[in-house]
Amino acid sequence: MTHRIAIAPSGFKESLSAARVAEAIAVGVRRVIPDADLDLIPLVDGGEGTAEALALAGGGRLVPCTATGPVGDPVPSHFALLGGGGTTPGPLTAVVEMAAVAGLALVPPGLRHPGATTTYGVGELIRAALDAGARRILIGCGDSGTSDGGAGALQALGARLTDRHGRELRRGGGALHELEHIDPSGLDRRLAGAELLVACNPYNVLCGKRGVARVFGPQKGATPAEVELLSAGLERWAAVLARDLLPALNRDHAPAFAPEPEPGPGPGLGLAPALATGVPLDLRTAPGTGASGGLGAGLAAVGARLLPRYDVLLDGLDLDARLARADFVITAEGALDHQTVRGKIPAEVARRAQASGVPVLVLAGTIGPGAQDVRAVGVDAYSAILPAPMTLVEAIGRSGEFLADATERALRIMALGSRLGERAGRYAPSA
Repeated sequence: MTHRIAIAPSGFKESLSAARVAEAIAVGVRRVIPDADLDLIPLVDGGEGTAEALALAGGGRLVPCTATGPVGDPVPSHFALLGGGGTTPGPLTAVVEMAAVAGLALVPPGLRHPGATTTYGVGELIRAALDAGARRILIGCGDSGTSDGGAGALQALGARLTDRHGRELRRGGGALHELEHIDPSGLDRRLAGAELLVACNPYNVLCGKRGVARVFGPQKGATPAEVELLSAGLERWAAVLARDLLPALNRDHAPAFAPEPEPGPGPGLGLAPALATGVPLDLRTAPGTGASGGLGAGLAAVGARLLPRYDVLLDGLDLDARLARADFVITAEGALDHQTVRGKIPAEVARRAQASGVPVLVLAGTIGPGAQDVRAVGVDAYSAILPAPMTLVEAIGRSGEFLADATERALRIMALGSRLGERAGRYAPSA
């Protein structure tokens, strides 16, 4: 009997793309089951590799460019263009991957101070996409090195942010507590005729106990004192956005930014419909406002719709049907921990596979506290890929090798368990 195995991993940050992770896992499978029917489904979550993956899947192309990086220096970057003719009909769509210009990987270890990093380059990429003729722009959120609420992006798009003395606010989330006023008069007018879609994790919110500064600030290099400063700044940011930008959006841009709400419950209905109907929009706690250090909130304030990332990014992959056809699913991510169940790729894959009763194995670069929670969303087993203690540099450099080896080990253990089960059944007393 031919075994049908779906391989649906995310990428390993700063190491392997999702496609290369899938290929490495396939190598390990072939060592144990040479004739397996493999379905490789590399997945992206809006972070590193999103623009390239969607360009490949949609017959588009990458557009290289230079933009302002997270620490203020120019960096080589890119966005993708899809559609507008050829094999993908419809309006010209751009994919802006915020990680390609403001990602944590672009922040040198000695400069990882989220109070100083900026999303200015994200706004520059959006303007470049508009220059290229795009009128539908998908912004992928993930792997950010920033915590400025999207303030830098709005500055690049023409908004003027000032303190109580009327001085231009310096870039970075560390300055947001000084914000007094936002002048939207200089915002790029082409935004009114464009559709902005933000693919984000709806679990991430801007403020409060689970606010983005408190949850992700330490990972980006913030000290406890800096976390409190960032949190206070984002509270101020939300208040001034609501006062200075949302009324202008309702007055001037609601028709352009308010398509019909999507059916169905839960987060992901989009935020623009609320703006058009006059329903108060709470930028502090609305789903997805904390995406990429609060970039979601800043873009929502200029009319973007915040959508659950997998509803957007997995469109066209027919993922549910492909998982249902498999006898077994292998997924993977760099770190398996308490955050995995809050919208990471292995949890999404397991949830969908569970609906069809397909067992799921997760392979991870590291396993941290809370990893066991993934069993509640449909993961049957998980395993770390590292064979022994080693430096991070070595682990990153050999991750493809370790993935293949870990896959082989897991399948051989599974085969042993299957044989033991058969043997136990052979000698079980008859009724």
